[in-house]
Amino acid sequence: MKLSPRDAEGYFKKPDPDKTGLLIYGADAMRVALKRQQMLAALLGAAAEEEMRLTRMPGSELRKDPAQLLDAVKAVGFFPGPRAVFVEEANDSAAPAILAALEDWQPGDAQIVVTAGQLKATSKLRKGFESHRNAYATGIYDDPPSRAEIERILSEAQIRDVPGDSMSALTDIANDIGPGDFSRMIEKLALYKYQDSSLLSLEDIDAVAPQSTEAALDDVLNVVAEGRSAEIGPLLRRLQAQGTNAVTLCIGATRHFRTLYTVAADPGGPAQGIGRLRPPLYGKRRDRVLRQAQGWGAAKLQTALTILTDTDLQLRSAGQTAPALALMERALIRLAMLSRARQ
Repeated sequence: MKLSPRDAEGYFKKPDPDKTGLLIYGADAMRVALKRQQMLAALLGAAAEEEMRLTRMPGSELRKDPAQLLDAVKAVGFFPGPRAVFVEEANDSAAPAILAALEDWQPGDAQIVVTAGQLKATSKLRKGFESHRNAYATGIYDDPPSRAEIERILSEAQIRDVPGDSMSALTDIANDIGPGDFSRMIEKLALYKYQDSSLLSLEDIDAVAPQSTEAALDDVLNVVAEGRSAEIGPLLRRLQAQGTNAVTLCIGATRHFRTLYTVAADPGGPAQGIGRLRPPLYGKRRDRVLRQAQGWGAAKLQTALTILTDTDLQLRSAGQTAPALALMERALIRLAMLSRARQ
């Protein structure tokens, strides 16, 4: 039977121990693995491996020895409780062994849990599970995690009392990084908040959020917008070491200063302008952008955008011979000096 993505979320939380099996497939191996871990933990409990109620085998081995799957499914365990056989990274070459085990399965046998990569609708493995009267197949897609899924991950990590702005920040992070990185970040966050009963703050999230090239770029742009020209050089060297080129830096700077101009030029003033931004900003980042927009003013920000546009054209010019990063550094220093000029 096919299991829709919405129904799958509920099934992963509370799987049916009387089902024959479950196929979880998808292009993102990490997302598939996380869902498989969730489902097996809910089905078997935390002590399944210690009690030998979970058997693992790679799908690649079933082509050489197809009988081992059925043997594991029929094996009688030493400990009471539900059992499962997990077949990892299966494909259609393993389908004959898996489909044979599905047909020979009887109540009381171990449940068959299979993970696979992206499967076409014509896949024998997928069709076998979808057409089986007592087994499920579900696809995992690269959609951003829902709020309910993020709340589940937080709950499993014993993180509670999450205000709205912190939840919004976590949602933004979850949409930007992969599911594995997000899960590891929540583990770090749980350790960071260990025995801390206060509300989860944006500062807590900033303390454990993964640092990336984008974070380093934000550092440079904030330094420029706040007129700290002496700090530009070292930060640019750091970005250069991370592989950031001058055009990418120019695009990021233009986007930042365009945001500042949108806030500063709002008819209702910067305080109203920052509230109209989409996506919205939260916490320290919101306060910083508002402060920068108020310090610059709309007129100087127009000049800044002109400088960046000219620099972008220069960088993309076929006749340009000067080092691109040096041109960009000169433009950023000009902007930093401009920020300190009187309006």
